[in-house]
Amino acid sequence: MTQIEQSELPAGLGDPGPGGIPVIERMREWRSRWPAGGGVAVFNAAYLDAVERVDPDLGRAGFDDRGAAALLSARCAERYLSAVETAAAGGRPPECWRPLLPYRRHPGVRPAQWALGGLQAHVGHDLVLAVVDACRVLGCEPADLEGEFEQMGDLLALLEEHVHDVLLPGPDVLEVADPLTHLVHSWSLERAREAAWSAARTLWRLRAFPALAEEFRQRTDAGAGLVGRLLLTPCR
Repeated sequence: MTQIEQSELPAGLGDPGPGGIPVIERMREWRSRWPAGGGVAVFNAAYLDAVERVDPDLGRAGFDDRGAAALLSARCAERYLSAVETAAAGGRPPECWRPLLPYRRHPGVRPAQWALGGLQAHVGHDLVLAVVDACRVLGCEPADLEGEFEQMGDLLALLEEHVHDVLLPGPDVLEVADPLTHLVHSWSLERAREAAWSAARTLWRLRAFPALAEEFRQRTDAGAGLVGRLLLTPCR
């Protein structure tokens, strides 16, 4: 991927977003607003933890040869934050985020489910649109961003790792027969990423047909929302 200048990039994880606030700071601000333990707050905490571990200074020291990868990460984060901020302003966020927005806390839905529901929305919708956004900015094809897409997998894998290592009960509590065990292992990050890549390439090819592209985007959103709702099935 050709190196791109910082001035060509939109607000990234370390760049000023709306109101001049860096995206990562906006994520920290949302963390301080929500009580812990339910809804999108669980996903936000896991997402922020993963970003701070992968590259806490992303965007602050210049993009250099990571330009395209940083752009894709930034666009993905912006899609998530846009959903959060739209809901907070009383607007209508994407369908895939509605099970978690505004803040919800169902006593039968466990923290691991909230985090997986957010990860499903982020991969099944936000990542798809982020690839298309990045291609438009860079004037390239999705195939040119395949390496950067794979790099995004490192961040997403940390999110999934957080679910398994932090949010799931220990082996003495989580029984094999526990419905949560079956639910968590019924969802695959790898399969979700494969579907997102296919959807992004399809949406990019439909850009010359705006009505059809919008219909495909809506169906992608609805499909991600359906899987997200299934992941939030109360387990107790």
